[in-house]
Amino acid sequence: MSGIGQTNANDTTVVQGRLEKIGLPSATILVVANMVGTGIFTTSGFIIKDLQNPWAMLSCWVLGGLFALAGALCYGELGSRYPRAGGEYVFLRESFGELAGFLSGWISLLVGFSAPIAAASMAFAAYFLAGLNGGPTSEYIWTIRGIKVLTFSPLTLIASAVILAFTLIHRHSLSLGSRVQNVLTLFKISLIFGFVILGLFWGRGSLEHFGQPPDVRIFFSGEFAISLIFISFAYSGWNAAAYIGGEISRPAHNIPRALIIGTLLVAILYFFLNVTFLYGLPPHEMSGVLEVGEKAALALFGHRVSQIFSAAIALSLLSLISAMMLTGPRVYLAMAQDGLFFPSIGRLGTRRQTPGNAIALQATLAIILVLTASFEHLLLFIGFTLSVFAMLTVGGLMVLRHRQPRKDLPYQTLGYPLTAVVFILGNIWIILFTIFSRPMAALTGLGAVLAGLAVYAFFKWRRSPVTV
Repeated sequence: MSGIGQTNANDTTVVQGRLEKIGLPSATILVVANMVGTGIFTTSGFIIKDLQNPWAMLSCWVLGGLFALAGALCYGELGSRYPRAGGEYVFLRESFGELAGFLSGWISLLVGFSAPIAAASMAFAAYFLAGLNGGPTSEYIWTIRGIKVLTFSPLTLIASAVILAFTLIHRHSLSLGSRVQNVLTLFKISLIFGFVILGLFWGRGSLEHFGQPPDVRIFFSGEFAISLIFISFAYSGWNAAAYIGGEISRPAHNIPRALIIGTLLVAILYFFLNVTFLYGLPPHEMSGVLEVGEKAALALFGHRVSQIFSAAIALSLLSLISAMMLTGPRVYLAMAQDGLFFPSIGRLGTRRQTPGNAIALQATLAIILVLTASFEHLLLFIGFTLSVFAMLTVGGLMVLRHRQPRKDLPYQTLGYPLTAVVFILGNIWIILFTIFSRPMAALTGLGAVLAGLAVYAFFKWRRSPVTV
């Protein structure tokens, strides 16, 4: 499998200021790395807490995988139409105009990348400390009139240090960052395969943990929809290859392939990993647990192996942080080059051609979120807001299909228009139930959008010519 920094038929290096290119294998690895991380190792405990039934939980993961695959099939055509860096920012700008594109880029900065980096680094720290028998537990919380403002603890300090380390790696060069990325992702996939095989065939689990099938009404409940929000967070990243567009060789062909192959692989991994969790833990022991992977390993293999597995999960979570550090800054780079963000964010390093300022901005926001936000609130905030913009992006594909039909594209959405309609309706269902059941997450997402409108007005004013 080729690494991003290698030179072969599919991968090129920087030549006279041009950006490095990656091939299909590395693009697919990037999709897998963006998807497999915090969500799968942390959300199942919250889901079983709401659903109270293992079969309902597994059904929810399967449905979430189908939604993600439908989105990947649609984004594949958008990537084929616009094979350049920027992802949803470019897609929504072309379908609904500059404001929609900017808001998507703004949400990518706050929610699509900075918040998941914060969540992944917090999960890394939690698993790392679990591997040290919990480690030091003292913390300092700064409050203002009883409201928690900042939290300094071993968990938040370790999480912040990890973010800083990957900032330095990805500012250095695409070659170094992608080599680290590929190694971490292959380790992560091997870890999951090993855990599933060893857990199901040699672990001390029980099929009795799966219980009886649920009442069919659970599938139409608010709890099921809220669980899909957590799962949409776990599947977020299926659109990763679309964000770096022009840095992929033969992008019109390889973007859709990377999106679809990566999403299918992850959906299969997620299903069997959750089966293994349930085989190891009864629902009441999983309920509300953050470090569900560590708890399942303890039940399946005993204390010594669970400590090793916690450390291995922590190491595998670094792959997600690295992947987000790689993809996100390309969005802000595109915005700045269009005059809709600070000019310094649009500059590439003179030696390595990396968007160093964009990477630093993203890291700063992620550290602020680590020190100020709770983990569960981060998950709901991320899942709800990303569902809104993913739905709008697929709606934009339908607009572009009508307004600018293209029969010459190397890839067109499989099953269109049913694929797009299913994705849109599924996300509308999730969004509506979240508004009614978790209004704070919806209000936080709305606040982020309103802040984006103010920032857009500022940059439009800056870009406007001065008239006398």
